[in-house]
Amino acid sequence: MRSDEVKKGLERVPHRALLYATGINKKDFSRPFIGIASAFTDIIPGHVEMRSLERFVERGVAYGGGVPFIFGIPGICDGIAMGHSGMFYSLPSRELIADAIECVVEAHKFDGLVCLTNCDKITPGMLMAIARLNIPAIVVTAGPMIAGNFAGQRLSLVRDTFEALARYKKGEIDEATLNNLEVCACPGAGSCQGLYTANTMACLTEALGMSLPGCGTAPAVLAEKKRIATYSGERIVELVKENVRPRDIMTRSAFENAITVDMALGGSTNTVLHLLAVAHEAEVDLPLEVFDEISKKTPHIASLRPGGEYFMEDLHWAGGIPAVLKTLGDRIKDNPTVSGYTVKQIQERAQVFYSDVLRPIDKPYHPEGGLAVLFGNLAPEGAVVKQSAVSDKMLRFKGKARCFDREEDALQEILGGKIQPGTVIVIRYEGPKGGPGMREMLAPTSAVIGMGLGESVALITDGRFSGGTRGPCIGHVSPEAAEGGPIAYVKDGDEIEIDIPGKRITLLVSDEELERRKKEMKLLPPKITKGYLARYSRFVTSASKGAVYQL
Repeated sequence: MRSDEVKKGLERVPHRALLYATGINKKDFSRPFIGIASAFTDIIPGHVEMRSLERFVERGVAYGGGVPFIFGIPGICDGIAMGHSGMFYSLPSRELIADAIECVVEAHKFDGLVCLTNCDKITPGMLMAIARLNIPAIVVTAGPMIAGNFAGQRLSLVRDTFEALARYKKGEIDEATLNNLEVCACPGAGSCQGLYTANTMACLTEALGMSLPGCGTAPAVLAEKKRIATYSGERIVELVKENVRPRDIMTRSAFENAITVDMALGGSTNTVLHLLAVAHEAEVDLPLEVFDEISKKTPHIASLRPGGEYFMEDLHWAGGIPAVLKTLGDRIKDNPTVSGYTVKQIQERAQVFYSDVLRPIDKPYHPEGGLAVLFGNLAPEGAVVKQSAVSDKMLRFKGKARCFDREEDALQEILGGKIQPGTVIVIRYEGPKGGPGMREMLAPTSAVIGMGLGESVALITDGRFSGGTRGPCIGHVSPEAAEGGPIAYVKDGDEIEIDIPGKRITLLVSDEELERRKKEMKLLPPKITKGYLARYSRFVTSASKGAVYQL
């Protein structure tokens, strides 16, 4: 066992003395040491119940014959960090999480690893660490929040708080209604109720084969989640004994399965960044173009918030990810999973309930998948849009640019009623380097919808969007402004043409004019020049490559 390096031999007398000080006994030295990376915190709703799940993972590890050791991992709530300087830290925390797990696991030579996670950057950061370390590992996502309820109406975070704020500003709802929505939208523990980034990544972790069946969708408040945690603890000890490693599971086929599930469900645009980053750590070649290739041949079979009307709990009762796999049939490739069953075996055993939540493959909500990758002179390296959350009217759009060099300025103009129909809002210098940290634009995109502009205004950015974003919002424009990408040289009044079915985004100025602007215009200096964000900005790569470190 790997842990023998810290517990066996004459030279390890001091090490054993310290281990005895933790309360373990002599028999434990012959058992696998299992690290439990827990992202418990009191500040993230998706994580507040993890203390309970830690107990059940521990119980499972002990049942399986292992010795559990819990250690802490930091986490950021994107919703609380949204719309202010705190969001600079969200995406960069993903790299910090991966590095922290690597440090603890390698320093203590754990034989196996259970990652207890849930929210937006924590889950991909843990997957990156798992792929990098390549020791037996399993992921337990803590589960989605159940729907809120006010006056018989089911509620979710984005539509009933972020978008409701703009509706209040517009005079469509009164202050009493807004206050009731604020209190009732999020009724308890769990990751926010729709197919936003946290829940999308939980589903894709299961589709990758790194979580047990049912884990990605089982709500946080169910006893079922505790049982999954226990089974995961037991299973990690078996994975150690069988020497099944993450890269045995996270193959190119596994990533293609995850992308196929993503497209079928209509998941968050952030998953493009995260799957690229995890594939990079797993040393799997996964070009950006693969997402669009799979999207073109994968029907969109679910109508989940923010773009649809169903909630994560509905997807769970419909059969969860196993039911999605079953519905997708031969579009899914066989591959091993941490459960010990292959993907095809999980498919065969699955049942599909509620055929409107998960429609048959021949009666989809849309003929193509949820995401599209656009290219053009404004995004030579690509841009990403959640096409399943765009109305038919806005799939093709031409408008005049209104440029902003930071998110706050754009939000002020939108809420101030100064954005007119026919506008393409351009928010730049918000990419991985320029932000730094590639802030999510949920506040301005929700304001566009809430102000009634979702059918007449588009938004593009070198930043990114929350999984809760809907409407004609195009992110990850690459190269970003801070690297001299074309988005840096757009001027107010320039015409921009968006063609989502044609997978094109075009700045309607001549090549000669664009070159002239590049020679005459100066790029903005870095916004932050010290601390972690300055280091992050120096080493991070383009969004088209997953915004990973390049040393």
